[in-house]
Amino acid sequence: MRRIISLLLENESGALSRVVGLFSQRAYNIETLTVAPTEDPTLSRMTIVTTGDERVIEQIIKQLNKLVDVLKVSDLSEGDHIEREIVLVKVRADGANRDEVKRTADIFRGQIVDVSPHLYTVQLVGTSDKLDAFIRNMSESTEVVEVVRSGVCGIARGEKSLRS
Repeated sequence: MRRIISLLLENESGALSRVVGLFSQRAYNIETLTVAPTEDPTLSRMTIVTTGDERVIEQIIKQLNKLVDVLKVSDLSEGDHIEREIVLVKVRADGANRDEVKRTADIFRGQIVDVSPHLYTVQLVGTSDKLDAFIRNMSESTEVVEVVRSGVCGIARGEKSLRS
């Protein structure tokens, strides 16, 4: 089962490697990982997407809570949340195919952010499922030259906050 785990941790050197090392030592897979400072520059927020059954996710959360740099851990998948990811997709866009690529990008609310005589680069923001669908759709109509994804970032809906 896919889970989104959000961490609030000290913005210190080595904090990221301790979290990643925990996953590595216990053979837990990280599907995506994003980290950046919060509104308080002494703190960072990390979002990890991983998979596992209830027992594995419980173990991951327990182990993360034991790390010195980690102040709070939350499983966003347990409640209502918002998740977004950004992707840049470079696709072949020649001749009549250019209109089809533009139409598909418009349908998915993507933006063409770079144009060359034979290629478009499309930026798209949304859930991982939406980005997967866009890439799959592009692959069926043209050549996908390159894909770069940011990884998931997420936040709980409503009054719930990682800091409270």
